[in-house]
Amino acid sequence: MTTLERSGEILPPPMNEQDLEMARAAQRCIMAALDHSRAASIMVTNDDGDQPAVQVPPQALRVIAQVLGAMSERRPIMLMPSKQEVSTVEAANFLNVSRPFVIKEIEQGRLPHRLVGTHRRIAIDDLMQYAQTMRANQKSALQRMADDAHELGLEY
Repeated sequence: MTTLERSGEILPPPMNEQDLEMARAAQRCIMAALDHSRAASIMVTNDDGDQPAVQVPPQALRVIAQVLGAMSERRPIMLMPSKQEVSTVEAANFLNVSRPFVIKEIEQGRLPHRLVGTHRRIAIDDLMQYAQTMRANQKSALQRMADDAHELGLEY
């Protein structure tokens, strides 16, 4: 199994239906084991039938299960250390906005950053917090619009 790595993003190769079902089944098994016990290890079987015991913390098993679930739904996956920093281009891609918008948000003090020479770097934790705030503001604005439409009798 090969993967492409691009700026910290791991892109798995396309999965066929059998692989997708295998990922779904593995996710269900891991989550069931975590839900009904204090599972601290998993059994790995290779093609020869050997079964070495692998000790894995339950928190890591939850992450593995989440990754398997996303893979089975063909959703993109990006794992990144929380202390990681990203460029303005990467931040814009993550937020699905333009780079000039990110720079404007930085300059207006809404998105924390640091300078490395002349380059702006944004901590992934700050970017995630900004994204949550941005989503909350969007939901609030949409709710206000829906309330206004309701008051004006513009429901559809």
